[in-house]
Amino acid sequence: MKSLYIKEIARKLSVKDWQVENCIGLFEEGATIPFISRYRKEKTGGLDDMAVAEIKHWSDVFSEMDKRKAGILATIEEQGKLTPELKSQIENCLVSSELEDLYLPYRPKRRTRATVAKEKGLEPLADKMWNLQVSDPESEARKYLNDNVVDVQDALSGARDILAERFSESAKIRDSLRQIFRTRRVESKATKSAATDPEASKYRAYFNFSMPLQRIPSHNLLAILRAEKEGFLSVGLDADPEKCGKKIYYDFCQEKRYPGPKLAEQIREAVDDSFKRLLEPSISNEVLKEAKEKADIESIAVFGENLTQLLLSPPVGQKRTMAIDPGFRNGCKIACLDEHGNLLYHSIIYPHPPQSEKIKSIMAVSDMIERYGIEVIAIGNGTASRETEDFVKKVGIPDNVKVYTVSEDGASIYSASEVARKEFPDEDVTVRGAVSIGRRLMDPLAELVKIDPKSLGIGQYQHDVDQNLLREKLDNTVAICVNSVGVNLNTASPYLLSYVSGIGPALATNIVSYRNSEGGFSSREQLHDVPKLGPKAFEQCAGFLRIHGAANPLDNSAVHPECYHIVSKMAADLGVSSKELVGNEALIKKIDPSKYVEGEFGLPTINDILKELSKPGLDPRQEAQEFSFADDIHEIEDLKAGMELPGIVTNVTAFGAFVDIGIHENGLIHVSQMRGEKLKLHQKVQVSVLSVDLDRNRISLRLLKQ
Repeated sequence: MKSLYIKEIARKLSVKDWQVENCIGLFEEGATIPFISRYRKEKTGGLDDMAVAEIKHWSDVFSEMDKRKAGILATIEEQGKLTPELKSQIENCLVSSELEDLYLPYRPKRRTRATVAKEKGLEPLADKMWNLQVSDPESEARKYLNDNVVDVQDALSGARDILAERFSESAKIRDSLRQIFRTRRVESKATKSAATDPEASKYRAYFNFSMPLQRIPSHNLLAILRAEKEGFLSVGLDADPEKCGKKIYYDFCQEKRYPGPKLAEQIREAVDDSFKRLLEPSISNEVLKEAKEKADIESIAVFGENLTQLLLSPPVGQKRTMAIDPGFRNGCKIACLDEHGNLLYHSIIYPHPPQSEKIKSIMAVSDMIERYGIEVIAIGNGTASRETEDFVKKVGIPDNVKVYTVSEDGASIYSASEVARKEFPDEDVTVRGAVSIGRRLMDPLAELVKIDPKSLGIGQYQHDVDQNLLREKLDNTVAICVNSVGVNLNTASPYLLSYVSGIGPALATNIVSYRNSEGGFSSREQLHDVPKLGPKAFEQCAGFLRIHGAANPLDNSAVHPECYHIVSKMAADLGVSSKELVGNEALIKKIDPSKYVEGEFGLPTINDILKELSKPGLDPRQEAQEFSFADDIHEIEDLKAGMELPGIVTNVTAFGAFVDIGIHENGLIHVSQMRGEKLKLHQKVQVSVLSVDLDRNRISLRLLKQ
């Protein structure tokens, strides 16, 4: 990649040029973000996965820009208009809007008023006016009268159309106006359809709205632009036409000189027309698009952070699980799973109205708990969740069986998906949904990777933001989470394996097929036998795959096979085997890291090895904790201002956090009521009820001291 791009990426991310250059070199060699951040710290200077992901993003952006530049240069050269100065400007451009400004005068365009004027032979007149070579435009215009130009005013009007287009294509003028527009206010007003369509009521706050563009929160801007798209608002920037016109005229004259009074009148008229007809709509759209891109980035960052917290939610681990998808009329769907998440049995009970088969349901649940050795119970948090939780607690379950509430978001999407049909071809969607709820409790990461993150209920305007940027962020987030935890090579589903560094869907399928035919993996070296898994894929994936009970304990650690010889040397120097060294804190403390630095493996790698040897294969996720809502709160009508209640954070946005307090509606803690704290998804909190709006089912909460 060209040095100007490397320097710009380094500047944007506040890192060194060599760090960017090395990362890009590794990407070009086929390395992934998790691999680079975990196993190539010497080359990156210890950049974390998010920084490496940013470098990858910007390297892709500038690679595309370079292709665009090549196309632009070729087009201008074909026109015979490519000067050395213009070529240099294009080649050294780093901002896409500026690049498009440079290209604008040469871009093939549709028929315009300026085109028509040129066809009438008026371009020479416009050239003379543009170059200030006439003092009396009317006298000069008489020279251009012909069958298509009937009078002087017609000639001057055509010349002004050409001038107006030139103003609109001036890179300097466009940049000047962008600077002005960025400082203006965004204004929105209700359209006629907003008055008659009930759907518009949710945008009522923006029916007569005005705020400086630089200060408007991302969620407000995205809401306004969505409402505009739906036809409920008209949106614009309050740029001052007079001020902008003066700026255009000043920029024009600064490059030449000030014209005489008669020519100045014509030029000012062309300036006003250019601003009103061409520049204002174009620059306004550009600046709003630019502001939306920033809002998209903020919104996507929030989504990514929420997704990370969700995927890394504490698992209960390999425990026999009863999963309950609660319901009233259609009953509670129950799935009993073994410790590996395999379906053992499923049934439906009807403990709630209208059937109210409480005794029969109690007996059924008690029997299933005993028959399948149930250790934990997962209850979906949808309709009838609280009622089902209360019912289960009255069953008289053993003291060692713990009850958890699990988010149902996306379960219905999964149950109807191709993934679910492949896993459970003989079961209906209700059974699949219950199984998903249970598996989410056992291992949220392994289960949630099967579901489109946009269906998990944790985003902020996720359908309004740049979908390509969102997909890139979510894919990176999932991959980073999966690889940070590590994957059990002998139990992971192909969907989980596909996110492991260097693998992907095709190799994941091959790994599972090999596992099934060979009875599992006993060492990482066996990966070489998987069809189409070559040396590069092995390098990228091996360190993230775990083999429990392997003969070589390093195969169940994050130590990469390329460093096994270093561990062997450490063990030999201590007079023990590698197996005896792993997990032996006393021996590990005797090791001098600097003694084992060699070649590309510097102190960062050696220190990572020692850390991993101390606690090999440690799951970075915390252990799941039980939680109970207030016993006397079941409906929104039960709430009163001033009540203090326990809750669970279900979504975090730029404007606040939504909290489940055990009823059918989540409450909102606005950022102004967070006491300066930053909340996380699924965090247990204590809140106070500020107000309850029964008409709109809205609950305002305040965060209490945690």
